[in-house]
Amino acid sequence: MAKLFYQDPYITSFSAKLIKQGHDEAGRTYVVLDQTAFYPTGGGQPHDTGTLNGLNVIDVEEVNGEIRHYLESTFYDQKEVNGEINWSRRYDHMQQHAGQHILSAAFEDQFGYKTVSFHLGQEMCTIDLDIPSLDEAEARRAEAFANEVIQHNLPIKTKWVNEEELAEYKLRKQVAVADNIRLVIIPEVDYSGCGGTHPSSTGQVSSVSILKIEKQKKQTRVHFVCGNRVLTELYDKQGVVLGLTNVLNVPQSDLVQAAHRVLVQSKEHEKTIDELKDRLLTYEAKELLESAGMIHDQRVVHLISKEYGMRELQKLAKTILNEDATIIVFFISEMEGKMQIVCGRGSEVNMDMNLALKGVLPLINGKGGGKKDFAQGGGEAIRSAEEVMMELVKVSLQ
Repeated sequence: MAKLFYQDPYITSFSAKLIKQGHDEAGRTYVVLDQTAFYPTGGGQPHDTGTLNGLNVIDVEEVNGEIRHYLESTFYDQKEVNGEINWSRRYDHMQQHAGQHILSAAFEDQFGYKTVSFHLGQEMCTIDLDIPSLDEAEARRAEAFANEVIQHNLPIKTKWVNEEELAEYKLRKQVAVADNIRLVIIPEVDYSGCGGTHPSSTGQVSSVSILKIEKQKKQTRVHFVCGNRVLTELYDKQGVVLGLTNVLNVPQSDLVQAAHRVLVQSKEHEKTIDELKDRLLTYEAKELLESAGMIHDQRVVHLISKEYGMRELQKLAKTILNEDATIIVFFISEMEGKMQIVCGRGSEVNMDMNLALKGVLPLINGKGGGKKDFAQGGGEAIRSAEEVMMELVKVSLQ
C-alpha cells in the first residue's frame, strides 16, 4: 500500500482503488485502499479525517500492515475511490508534531533533559521530560530557543535509512525499528526517528508556547501549543482578561491584586453570613424549645423544614439539647427530592436515637446512623415528611 502522506504531506485529495472492505470486532465499517493520503493514528499523532466518495472517515488505523479507513456509514462496492483530507486538521497536526521535535530538542540542547513521551491532544500537546522538576526560568529559556529555531525557517527533511546508516546522525533518541527507518531532520537542531507528518520548514510551525508545567510521578509534564493554536490560546485568554477588567473595573496590570482582594472580601462575607446564620439558629432553637410538646410524658421538639440542610439541622438540634437535658428532637428536611433526618436526646433521657432512625430509613430508601444520643441519615423523598415524622415518633415513643 502506497502511503501518500509520506510522499507529500501537503496532499489534500487523491484517487485510489478499493482493495478490501469489512467490519472489525466492534462492528465498525472499514475499507482498505491500494494507496492513501490518510495518516493513521500512531507515534503520538492522531489520525486524519476527511471523506471517501463523500462518506466521512471517522478513524484511521494501521492493522497488520493494512491501513483501515473507518466510515460513519456503509460503503458500497465502488472500484474507484476519491479521497479528501481535512486539511485544517492535518496542518494543525503537522505544526504540533514539528513543534514538539523543536521543543524537545531545545530542552536537550539547553539542559540535557530528554523527552520520554509525547501526546498530541485536541486542544493541547504534552511532552514528558525525564526529570523530577522544571522551573519557570528553564521552561522559558527552552521556549525561547525553540522559537528562535522556528524564526530561522530551517528546512525540515525526511529520509529513509537502514540501521547501518544511523551512525551518520546524532539521534536525539534511539529508534524502535531496525529497518526502513524514517528520520525527520532539522539540520544542526534535531535528528529523530519519526513516522509523523511535518511541514517542510520550521517557519511554518509559526510559534510554540508553553502553557503549564506539572509533576508526573518521577517525570515532568510540559503542556504546550504550536502554530494556530497559539493564536487561539491568545484570543481565549484575551477574552477572559477583557471580561475581568470590565467586571472588576481595573486595568489589566491590576487584575491579580483585584482578584485577590475580591476573594478576601468574599471569604469575609461568607464568614459574616455563617455567623449570622448561627445567631438565627440560636434564636430559632429558643423558640422551638419554648414550643416543645408532650408525647407520652416525654417533652419533644419536632420540625419539618424545606430550607435547612443537614448542617443546620444538626446545629439546631445540638443547641436545643445543650439547653435542656430532658428533651428529644426530631428534625426532617425535605429539599430537591431528598430527605434528611436528625434525631437527638438529652443526657437525662434513656432512649436509643440510632435505633429510632434505623426504624424509618427503609421508608425513604435511606442510609445513616450514629450513637444512642444522636443520629442522622438521609434518603429519597418518596414519602411525605409528615408520614415519616409520624412513624419516627411512633417507633420512638410508643
